[in-house]
Amino acid sequence: MADKKNIKIAYIGGGSKQWARVFMYDLALCEDLEGEIGLYDIDIEAAVRNQRIGERINNAPETVSKWNYVVYSTLEECLKGADFVVISILPGTFEDMRVDVHLPEKYGIYQSVGDTAGPGGVLRAMRTVPYYIEFANAIKDICPEAWVINFTNPMSICTKALYDVFPKIKAFGCCHEVFHTQDFLCDILKEMTGIEATRDELYTEVSGINHFTWISSAKYKDIEIFDYLPEYIDRHFEEGHYEHGPANQYQTDTFAYANRVKMDMYKRYGVLGAAGDRHLVEFMNNNWYLGSKEQVEKWKYALTTVDFRIKQMYERIEESEAIADGRIPVQVKKSDEEAVDLMRAVLGLTTKISNVNLPNEGQVPGLPLGSIVESNAIFTNNSVRPVMTKPLKPAVLSSVARCCNNVDVLYEGIKTHNKDLIFESFVNQPICSILTLDEAKLLFNEMCEKTGVAYD
Repeated sequence: MADKKNIKIAYIGGGSKQWARVFMYDLALCEDLEGEIGLYDIDIEAAVRNQRIGERINNAPETVSKWNYVVYSTLEECLKGADFVVISILPGTFEDMRVDVHLPEKYGIYQSVGDTAGPGGVLRAMRTVPYYIEFANAIKDICPEAWVINFTNPMSICTKALYDVFPKIKAFGCCHEVFHTQDFLCDILKEMTGIEATRDELYTEVSGINHFTWISSAKYKDIEIFDYLPEYIDRHFEEGHYEHGPANQYQTDTFAYANRVKMDMYKRYGVLGAAGDRHLVEFMNNNWYLGSKEQVEKWKYALTTVDFRIKQMYERIEESEAIADGRIPVQVKKSDEEAVDLMRAVLGLTTKISNVNLPNEGQVPGLPLGSIVESNAIFTNNSVRPVMTKPLKPAVLSSVARCCNNVDVLYEGIKTHNKDLIFESFVNQPICSILTLDEAKLLFNEMCEKTGVAYD
């Protein structure tokens, strides 16, 4: 086997409680890469904990590639010499997120996620964009040739900030929501034809914006899975179907759903929403799927509370400590994530086609040039080239365009500290459609005040 390629990865948010381990396991199983993983986090204790976990991964019998884990106290030192910059941060605190998600409930606005669209998405963006402006400036000055992979939500506006500050940046945003829809399509293929396939064997036509992405075609070899969708939906619409467990798993798993929203969208539009139902509903009119807790139950998905997220955080910290101390063994196994595969592709070690978030160069017709869109792209030697998509149907395009424009207006407002522009995006969020203008202003101002992001 040829020598491994030696690289440095700068990991901003390197104290991650869960995703870091997934990434580190995948790197440990990568036979043709090695080098340094620089961990930078404002929570330096968490970064040190991941360093200790990394050292245990290095000693695991399954590991084929050992990495040097280095904790950095400054962003600048971490970025020096980086070939890749990975960004995965939680902006603000969970108490901020409690305001994002739950304060709007007193106006009848429920949010199943609250990190991308809706009132919660706007406030989260207000906290996040200033960090991304700082990151982009530092990358421009210190490692301008590095490939930058963003995993932070709100995905679209974070990626937009990187390109606005540093137009020549080599950045893309990765999201695994489309992967789950591809798993759903594999289940349909199996039931309707008896063919068992993995999502990697499908080619899906992907178009839209992050978490409001659409699939208009899904092929396994020469078989169009969409040909079977109407019959499949007729069979399963009432009880639903979840690709990772029973249809009613949403009752005990706050991240699960029964795909009834996705199937309903297909019945109306003839294209399939390509994110989980919890995300899709936040881009649609408030009263369609998200108008009340009873309506949420009818559509068979869950509202993820901030109390649950806090509980989960402490559980993850406890688990991470146990792994770092050796009380729990490391389990080095390949995940379904694609970050390492995409890194290998831009290094020229392979070629990969996957969905990705990039500025629109025309790959998504009907959306503004320069807006951040999600579509397939070809990853190859030092290159990520978006794939041209078929035009979205007019009714779908109008919904996606509204949400895309909201991102662009919101970014401009945050960048210029123009509270009026930010409010324009806030009040135009589809799930804010039940608010009067006076109610919207009261809610917006109270959310800004309680999270400390109000502008003069």
